Amino acid sequence: MGRRAVAKAVVDRLAAVIEAPVTELTHRDPFELLIAVILSAQCTDARVNLVTPALFEAYPNARSMARAEPEDLLPFIASITFPNNKSRHLARTARKLVGEFGGDVPASLEALQRLPGVGRKTAQVVAGSAFGLQAMPVDTHVFRVSHRLGLVRRESSTPGAVEADLRRVLPEGKLSEAHHLFILHGRYTCTARQPDCSSCVLADLCPQWRAVRELPGPRSDLDPSRGRIYCATRGHYADHSVPRMDRSRVRQESCPRCGSMNLFDSRTGRTLRRVPDVRIGDMAYGRPDDRHPSIQGT
Repeated sequence: MGRRAVAKAVVDRLAAVIEAPVTELTHRDPFELLIAVILSAQCTDARVNLVTPALFEAYPNARSMARAEPEDLLPFIASITFPNNKSRHLARTARKLVGEFGGDVPASLEALQRLPGVGRKTAQVVAGSAFGLQAMPVDTHVFRVSHRLGLVRRESSTPGAVEADLRRVLPEGKLSEAHHLFILHGRYTCTARQPDCSSCVLADLCPQWRAVRELPGPRSDLDPSRGRIYCATRGHYADHSVPRMDRSRVRQESCPRCGSMNLFDSRTGRTLRRVPDVRIGDMAYGRPDDRHPSIQGT
């Protein structure tokens, strides 16, 4: 299957099992959504939803928030990441909404990005969720899921590049729906450290899962007393391994005697081979803390 066919199948299957592909940020109108999305930068939706009820009770619209100083807003969002910067963004954004847009949240991406603390990702979230525009904001979940499924090029190492790739392969008119589906799938199934591949409806489409299944299984014939590492290529043991990049730019462990990457941990019997995996911001393939649970032995 080509990428377009896979992308269509991915959207169709996720839509069949995810009943409400919408943002999990609690809001009643575009203003509340805008404020919640600003607060959600590098913070969980769950945490944001804990603080916004009191914030919106005190400042229910742009005009009331525009009269507040950052120090007035700070106590409401003190448990959010970067509260000092975000309190300043909220006050300035509210004033700009009142001064330039009559207190209303603008619907266009260009206008939204003129607001303090609003970049392309935030603007697209608001435009898609509040105004129904077709948008594909790329967060850590979208980035990870699209790479694992092979929907984007491996060299697409920035959110902008991933967005461009997804716009080329996703079905017309499905961008916003796919955005929410990918986020929810990444948040609850295709998680960073413990992906639930065994119950995933996309497993047969996923090259990441195929690569994991092709890894050699655990061995029970190894003797830890002869060395911590066993080289299956030459059949000898060693007390340490040597880091080495393979052809896919994955950091592997290699035998210090022969250079083979076909190594096993002699204590657990598990392979030390790693499969490509990426996370937003680092593009570090196969980092130890990003390894699939079958490799970690969990």
